[in-house]
Amino acid sequence: MDKIYSFLGICQKAGKVVSGETGCELAIKNKTAKLVLLAEDASANTKKKFENSAKYYEIPILTLGSKQEMGIAIGKESRAVLAITEQGFAKSILDKMK
Repeated sequence: MDKIYSFLGICQKAGKVVSGETGCELAIKNKTAKLVLLAEDASANTKKKFENSAKYYEIPILTLGSKQEMGIAIGKESRAVLAITEQGFAKSILDKMK
């Protein structure tokens, strides 16, 4: 799991992470999101909203750690949802989760 958090930091430095609900919603609807990462402790409403959106737009979604851990990984405050906007980074994260 630590490898994924470190990799999220790299993605953030490369400018390929969108964080927060509003930004992630736009990334999903604009089809720039290649992978959605959802915190395990996100609210039920947030989980449902992003699971439904990701399914509708056919974007892979993973549940990963806590909001606090996800925020720290990208150098920000706690985040319930992240979107990876680069296909290569998204594929690497999916591969690391297997």
